[in-house]
Amino acid sequence: MKIALPSRGNQVDGHFGHCEYFTVYTIDDNNTILSEERIDPPAGCGCKSNIVSILAEMGVNVMLAGNMGGGAVTVIQSHGIKVYRGCTGQLREVAEAWLAGEVNDSGVGCEAHEGCDNHG
Repeated sequence: MKIALPSRGNQVDGHFGHCEYFTVYTIDDNNTILSEERIDPPAGCGCKSNIVSILAEMGVNVMLAGNMGGGAVTVIQSHGIKVYRGCTGQLREVAEAWLAGEVNDSGVGCEAHEGCDNHG
């Protein structure tokens, strides 16, 4: 299993469509983090770029994000990736909390922002 988190610094970025990079964790069958990889997003705004296709091709099954618009959620889910919004904090801590069953989707999306319809 692989988990992706929109990232800025060592934190979950609150803006999926404008994150600095994505952190992808590879998880084994015992819910242990085996590896961490940094993926720099292509030019473009979130789901308007091909980042979702890239993550899906890598085998990502879960996206742990801060916030994103409904359009982004739809695009991500259409690639077979489950979305959990409302995540904040240190990347590894958020991933470990999800693995422990402590993270649920907030169900709250972003409004559109200037320069990016549906906020990525």
